[in-house]
Amino acid sequence: MPEAVRKGPKITDMTDETITENTILVNSQHDDMRLMFLLQKAVQHLHDFARETRLTTDEWMAAIMFFTEVGKMCSDIRQEFILLSDTMGLSVLVDGISHPKPANATSGTLLGPFHTHDAEVKEQGGSICSDGKGEPLLIEGLLTDPEGNPLADADIDLWHCDANGLYDTQYSDRDANGPDMRGIVKTNADGSFIIKCTRPVPYAIPHDGPVGKLLQKLNRHPFRPAHVHFMISKPGYDQLITALYEKGDPYETSDAVFGVKTPLIYTLDKLGEERAKKYGMNADDWYLKWHFKIVTEEQSVKLVQEKNKAALRKSAANVVLNDQGLPEFSPLD
Repeated sequence: MPEAVRKGPKITDMTDETITENTILVNSQHDDMRLMFLLQKAVQHLHDFARETRLTTDEWMAAIMFFTEVGKMCSDIRQEFILLSDTMGLSVLVDGISHPKPANATSGTLLGPFHTHDAEVKEQGGSICSDGKGEPLLIEGLLTDPEGNPLADADIDLWHCDANGLYDTQYSDRDANGPDMRGIVKTNADGSFIIKCTRPVPYAIPHDGPVGKLLQKLNRHPFRPAHVHFMISKPGYDQLITALYEKGDPYETSDAVFGVKTPLIYTLDKLGEERAKKYGMNADDWYLKWHFKIVTEEQSVKLVQEKNKAALRKSAANVVLNDQGLPEFSPLD
């Protein structure tokens, strides 16, 4: 007899009423208190869901087949599970829990499925877009801490769709042409940066797969409002994943992935003669100015722990915060 069977817990009374406690029992044969906590909560909520909804075998099998199809749709350049998480509001929620921001810092939002790690570094005033991708837009940014102190030599990684509402990864010739509509620019000593791109447009998230079929079943549209993604990184500071959204977009209040937050809404201006001349553009081109504020890793960890402690007060007495400030079961229980 295997040792795990010989030493493991004995399941002697299996009924609809005891299945949950039995499952939790056999999942608790280890000393990883965080994993034990996560699994117990997952099992408890899943079982409660089945009981409360009186889930049928056919419905559960349909769910299994749906998740199977979601997995089959995933590839190196498409993550259907991220898309599913986005459309269910989970991505924004997890980001908010993991990276809370004080009121005087820039809000975060979801990463989305189109970020890549091959964006090229651009010079100040350079362009992340090849010709003919949309209406020219100049972004003038400033990066500081919440108190306004400039942050130099930070990576501003930005990407957005073209005038067709498509990202470069959605084109079949992407491997041959390389990355487009994305780039990285470093902040200057005063925290400033200048980059050329194009005015983003609304677009539909990939909806030719199981997630799209689910949205159709729910009478939901697959569209996102016009936006520009930003990933801002600097050693010693909490990485900011965010996006800026155009005010008045037809999908501003019905974003398919729940990414729009009021503090992240912008209004475009015209570039004007002076800036146009300076950057080799036209006066009628678009202009966006934005001040980003990020917090240190230490500040972020402190805020996460404060919020987790507040949440912990609603938990059972045997739940504590571990060294990472995350709730888990007490090792003494």
